Amino acid sequence: MAQPFYPQPTPELSERRKALAPDIHSAFEAFSRAVFADGALPQKTKQLIAVAVAHVTQCPYCIEGHTRIAHRKGASSEEVMEAIWVAAEMRAGGAYAHSTLALQASGEATAHGHSVT
Repeated sequence: MAQPFYPQPTPELSERRKALAPDIHSAFEAFSRAVFADGALPQKTKQLIAVAVAHVTQCPYCIEGHTRIAHRKGASSEEVMEAIWVAAEMRAGGAYAHSTLALQASGEATAHGHSVT
């Protein structure tokens, strides 16, 4: 059987990561708690944002974890899927928007007397 590409998270791996840089690990955990606490945005909304961003960054651990937390915070499966579609559109939109760089580099931006911005 093939090895999974991403290792299964374990308490031992977590402890090892913490032991290698305990102060930074603690600071990161405190930062994470502060970021995901209720504020101007409720926790549910923050978790839906995290689900979307996790799909853009393609982190399988984040996708799984934040999807579960989003559901615990009251997000429906429909809300999670819409957040994922927003991420997909933004990712595709970024490629589309950056096409101006390729057009400019290939001389297309000025070939027809237009400035592409």
